[in-house]
Amino acid sequence: MYLLKSIFKIKLFSLKLKTILVFLYIYKCTIYQTVKEISFLNQNAEKWQQFETLISTKGNSDPDVMADLFIQITDDLSYSKTHFPKSKTTQYLNAVAARVHQEIYKNKKEKKSRIITFWKYELPYLFKKSHKELLYSFLIFFIAMLIGIVSSAYDDSFVRLILGDSYVNMTLENIENGEPTAVYKSMNQVHMFLGITLNNIRVAFVCFVLGLIFSFGTGVVLFYNGVMLGAFQYLFYSKGVLLPAMLVIWIHGTLEIAAIVISGCAGLVMGNSILFPGTYSRGVSFIQGAKQGVKIVIGLVPIFIAAGFLESFVTRYAQMPLWLSLFIIIGSLAFLIWYFVIYPILLNRKQDS
Repeated sequence: MYLLKSIFKIKLFSLKLKTILVFLYIYKCTIYQTVKEISFLNQNAEKWQQFETLISTKGNSDPDVMADLFIQITDDLSYSKTHFPKSKTTQYLNAVAARVHQEIYKNKKEKKSRIITFWKYELPYLFKKSHKELLYSFLIFFIAMLIGIVSSAYDDSFVRLILGDSYVNMTLENIENGEPTAVYKSMNQVHMFLGITLNNIRVAFVCFVLGLIFSFGTGVVLFYNGVMLGAFQYLFYSKGVLLPAMLVIWIHGTLEIAAIVISGCAGLVMGNSILFPGTYSRGVSFIQGAKQGVKIVIGLVPIFIAAGFLESFVTRYAQMPLWLSLFIIIGSLAFLIWYFVIYPILLNRKQDS
C-alpha cells in the first residue's frame, strides 16, 4: 500500500513538473515573440510614420510613389501576419495598407510629368538609401586604382598585361609624335559616339547584373576597371605627359568613371538585398533590391549619353584652352557630387521636416 502511494506521488510530481515546463516553454516563446515584434517595430516605425504623413498630405499624392508605398506596406503586413498574426502591429499595418490602396485607386491617372518626377525626386531619394553602397563601390574602385598605379610602378610589364601590347604600343607612338591622346581623333564622331555609349551601357549593365553573385561579381568588375585606370594613368606619368593627358581624358572620364562606380552601387544594392534581407524574407528583399538597382541603372542613361558625347565630339580637341577643359571637368565633378550625394541628403531632410 505504501509502495502504491509512493508511485502515485511520483507520477503526480512528474505531471506537475511537465506542466511547469510547458508553461515555461510557452512563456519563453511569448517573450521571444515580443522581443522580435519590438525589434520589427523599431526598424520600421520611422518609415511607417513617413508613410502616414504622405498619405495625410492632401492633393500631393503621386500615383507611382503611392504604388511603391503600397508594395512596401504589404510586404511589412505579410511579415507581421506570419509572425504576429493577432498583434496590434498587424492591425495597424492592415489599416495603413487599406488607406494606401484607396489613394492609389483615387489617383491612378498617370501624370504627364512622370519622367521629370523620376529624376527630380524618386532617383535622388533612392540614392539617399544607397549612399552606403555608393561609398563601398567608390572605395573598391579607388583602392583598385591605387593598386594599378603601384603595380605599374614596380613592374614594367604590368601595364602591357592589363592594357594589352597593341594599345600600349599605339599610345607610346602617339606620345612620341607629341599627341598623347590622338586615339580620340581616330574615328568618325557619330560612329564613335554610338560605339562608346553602347560600350559604357554594356559595362554598367554587367557590373550591375553580376551583383547577383552575392555582390562579389560587382566587386570584381569594379576592381578590374580600377586597376586598368590606374595602369592607364601611370603609363602617361612614366612618359612625363600625365597632366596634359589628364586635362583631355578627364573631360569625358569624370562622367564615364562615375557611371561605373554608380552602376557598382546598383549591383551592391541588389547583391546585399540577398545577403542581408533584414526583417523581410530573402525573396521579398531581393525583389526590392533588384527594383532599386534597376532604377539606379536607368538613371545613368543621361550620364552615358553625356560621357559618350564629350568623348566623341569634345575630347578630340586636345589643344582647347585650359580654362575650358577645367570648366568641363570641374563642372562634371560638381554636378555628380551635388546630384548623387548632396541633393539626396537635402531632399530627405526636407521630407522629414
